[in-house]
Amino acid sequence: MKEHKFRDYIYWGVTAILVIIICTAAGLMFVRWQSVCQIIQSLGRILTPITFGAVLAYLLTPIFNRVYRWADNLLTPWMKQVKRRNALAKAAATAVSLGFLILVITGLVSLILPRVIDSVKGIINSIPSNAAKVALWIETLFADYPDIEVTVMNLYNQGVEKLLSWIQSTTQLIPNIEKVISGVYTSVVSVVNLVKNALIGIIVMLYLLNIKDTLTAQAKKVIYSLFPLPAANEMVETWRYIHSVFGGFIIGKLVDSLIIGILTFIWLSVIKMPYTVLISVIVGVTNIIPFFGPFIGAIPSAVLVLLVNPKKCVWFLLSILVIQQLDGNIIGPKILGNSTGISSFWVLFSILLFGGILGPVGMIIGVPTFAVIYRLTAKWINRRLKKKELSTITDDYGTLDHIDENHKTYIR
Repeated sequence: MKEHKFRDYIYWGVTAILVIIICTAAGLMFVRWQSVCQIIQSLGRILTPITFGAVLAYLLTPIFNRVYRWADNLLTPWMKQVKRRNALAKAAATAVSLGFLILVITGLVSLILPRVIDSVKGIINSIPSNAAKVALWIETLFADYPDIEVTVMNLYNQGVEKLLSWIQSTTQLIPNIEKVISGVYTSVVSVVNLVKNALIGIIVMLYLLNIKDTLTAQAKKVIYSLFPLPAANEMVETWRYIHSVFGGFIIGKLVDSLIIGILTFIWLSVIKMPYTVLISVIVGVTNIIPFFGPFIGAIPSAVLVLLVNPKKCVWFLLSILVIQQLDGNIIGPKILGNSTGISSFWVLFSILLFGGILGPVGMIIGVPTFAVIYRLTAKWINRRLKKKELSTITDDYGTLDHIDENHKTYIR
């Protein structure tokens, strides 16, 4: 009996010490929050190649898995040694995944990037003449309303002057030679770091693609060793659900955006719209962002078209509206399906919340992240209701006044 009490005292003493340590650490983090943020940012910079490689590996996993299964099935009749067959199948899958990545990068650099750069240069060089055309169009449009014309022209001229002054300030050399040297040095260092991180990231990607099954097995092994069997099973199921949501949404959204970019390019080429490649790239890239992406891509693109031909700007906006309706009602649902399982309101809420916290990255991953949080919260609430022997059906609470405590009946 005394030994049992002594063990209880030790247990509560250790618990109290751990609580004090955790509270002290939390207080220090709160007081030194800026230092904590700096440490996190430093770790983020150090782990940038790992993060880059992990993202690439995650995106290329579907291609790797399909090629691996195909190669394994192809080699099975000819090769009975499992290890050797798996090694050759992994080698083939790795080569195809790397080749696909190189093909995408080469295509972007050699086909799209030069045309985008030429379009940007053309926009900069043609701003004065295009601005004069737009000014003439505004004067014609508001010819019968001189007061409105004066107000609109003043605002327009101020905007053009600011745009021209910004372009001149960014294209002219800075008189201070030290600043020039410093800027060139910083740019060179940034480019070198980018190339270094990209190369290391690709190497990390290749390693992760080949050891992902081993890492998954090790993670499951750790989970089952630390937690009770029911909790471990639930954790594995939760991570499987998280993978299905993120994988289905992000990869599906990338494919959807690629299709929208190609459709935009084809249609704009047919109607002979200016800056076709640049606008198609903008529309395709911004389409990755749910809900707000079409607006983010359409607004700057419409401004570019407006500077060249105001009448074509109207046709461009109508074209984008039709393409986005096609995407929202046919292409998107076919590719994505109901991969998140949340309503349109929560989609909007998650984009605003995570976009405000993490910026553009948050706007992209906000929907699947919130979908996971929503699912886990719903499971926890349903589990609590089942323990109380109450209904887990949401409609049962719609017109509910209260629940009888003795008989657990729903009073409406």
